[in-house]
Amino acid sequence: MIKSMTGFASLSRENEEMQLTVTVKSVNHRYLDLQIRAPNTLTEIESRLRTVVQGRAARGRVELGVTLQLKVTPGVSLELNEPLMAALSHAAATAQGEGWVETGLTAGDLLRFPQVVSVKEQFADDTVWREACEALVAATDEALVALDEMRRKEGEFLQRDLEERSAALSVLVDGIVVEAEEGDEALRERLLARVAEIEEQIEVDPVLIAQEVMRWATRSDIHEEVARLRGHLEHMGQLSGEAAPCGRKLDFLIQEMNREVNTIGSKAEGRGMAEFVVAAKAEIEKLREQVQNVE
Repeated sequence: MIKSMTGFASLSRENEEMQLTVTVKSVNHRYLDLQIRAPNTLTEIESRLRTVVQGRAARGRVELGVTLQLKVTPGVSLELNEPLMAALSHAAATAQGEGWVETGLTAGDLLRFPQVVSVKEQFADDTVWREACEALVAATDEALVALDEMRRKEGEFLQRDLEERSAALSVLVDGIVVEAEEGDEALRERLLARVAEIEEQIEVDPVLIAQEVMRWATRSDIHEEVARLRGHLEHMGQLSGEAAPCGRKLDFLIQEMNREVNTIGSKAEGRGMAEFVVAAKAEIEKLREQVQNVE
């Protein structure tokens, strides 16, 4: 079943120990482009959140926003980047020795440099923190299930429209075949009439004339292109009924169908052929626009 790449879901959870919120939305994208907005305190579970998203979405630009707040006031720990402090002190001493500055760096100066001091929250009860992280991962998966359901519903509308467009294109292909057959017959009649005029003036070899007529007829034959075009339409119907993501495959089929119609337009005979080809290309373009939304 076709799924759309567009969707939105959000949920919140709260109990005596914590409060969390998960928001996820997705839009069209050629590949899976995941963006996570989360506090620095949740860095340790970011890889797990990515895994959850990747298990639910194959394509699309997915934006995941999560917040987690414990109702227990956390402690704070400071971490000094000693190698960086030493390097800064050495650079300041060198500058002072060369006479570039009058004084070195004070402790306050060093602490104002980025990344010299890292401030991290610490919870007295590590078990509560771990349980909160697990609850956040589970809530993220639940939100993605809701997102997936919305994408499935949107996909139902997409599938119906693709089926209608495919049916319209199939009708146009039938019209192209009829027009091409009539055009081929008209071409043969014109060639034979021209040959008859020539025979009145000069003697010609009937075998060579027949070969030349056959050559012209072969140049306008579109049976192979029509067969491939119908095969692509059938394949599209099969892909739309499968469970696996099919957006990229459908996009490839659309490109191939457009190529076949272009070839038909350059080969086929018939007064109304140009009108059929333009209409077919218009339907293919509508298919292409919709396929851009398919996961």
